Amino acid sequence: MNYDISALRKFVSPEIVFGTGSRRSVANFASNFGARHVFLVSDPGVAEAGWVGEIETLLSEAGIRCTTFTGVSPNPKVDEVMAGAELYRASECDVIVAIGGGSPMDCAKGIGIVASHGRNILEFEGVDTIRNPSPPLILIPTTAGTSADVSQFAIISDPNRRFKFSIISKAVVPDVSLIDPEVTETMDAYLTACTGVDALVHAIEAFVSTGSGPLTDTHALEAIRLINRNLEPLVANLSDPLLREQIMLASMQAGLAFSNAILGAVHAMSHSLGGFLDLPHGLCNALLLEHVVAYNFASAEDRFRRVAEAMDIDTRGMPHAQVKQRLMGRIVGLKKTVGLQARLQELGVTTSDIPYLSGYAMKDPCILTNPRKSSVGDVQVVYKEAL
Repeated sequence: MNYDISALRKFVSPEIVFGTGSRRSVANFASNFGARHVFLVSDPGVAEAGWVGEIETLLSEAGIRCTTFTGVSPNPKVDEVMAGAELYRASECDVIVAIGGGSPMDCAKGIGIVASHGRNILEFEGVDTIRNPSPPLILIPTTAGTSADVSQFAIISDPNRRFKFSIISKAVVPDVSLIDPEVTETMDAYLTACTGVDALVHAIEAFVSTGSGPLTDTHALEAIRLINRNLEPLVANLSDPLLREQIMLASMQAGLAFSNAILGAVHAMSHSLGGFLDLPHGLCNALLLEHVVAYNFASAEDRFRRVAEAMDIDTRGMPHAQVKQRLMGRIVGLKKTVGLQARLQELGVTTSDIPYLSGYAMKDPCILTNPRKSSVGDVQVVYKEAL
């Protein structure tokens, strides 16, 4: 008997501990993996905020040695991954812990890949390229949006090509994710907005992706609802712990959705844009979102109607054209309220850059699950509309 596997869906996730104080269990989980010497990955900003020192203390009190690597820039680069892997090997570490936003977490994933293969991280670009298991990986996110702590993505920047490439594999799903809303208290309003809109894009793209299904839809829709209702109030009142917890929960659910349903044209174009200009990933997503929604809408009208409903738009009796207009209006309004209403040209993108950006966007794996089949010309048009 022949079976059609095209409709089958898989779902992968780490072991997740969610809630205030969950980071303090890091030594317990490291010990469960038999850790003798932890390699701790972070960045200078997180270290300055005090979170790195706290993790070092927790590990030390449990009798676990620690080597700390904070040489990670906002978009982790190939040479940073390679330098981290070299230090990991030289220090004879056996477990990797990362605390930070998407950059330290993606860098930690890359370090694990290189440490277990002894090859350059560039060789692992693409889907399912990893053959050897990485060292045990524990991630502690300090931002609410990137979802690297639950995803099967690692995004690394290649300065030589001015391009951010994707590594997609269940091998980069962390073993444990300690999701602690308390550590997001050190985010300012701008970073809160960027990462929050990043999570919104994750959820929307996952829901309309051709790889979506019942295992991801519930997470995506709930993430959209939570962000729609809580992000603007949080940006206006950063000290509210309940709002912070709701956005952290939304980020986690959006991550579980996109990690398994994959993404679409916003991320394909954003990866190209972010690598080209070294811009924050969440900002790139924000600048492109409504333009890609407009481009994709006719290919997933019923799905986008449900997205609109999750954003508290009453679509009863509305024709599709009106749903599209109202949804785009809500997206633009949310972005404006949280301070992300810039245009691409304000950040240095010119018309002459568009062919270069479009070429790399078409090479990104995320374009494959976009609900509308895309050509280079299509992508160029969307970039021009976002200028």
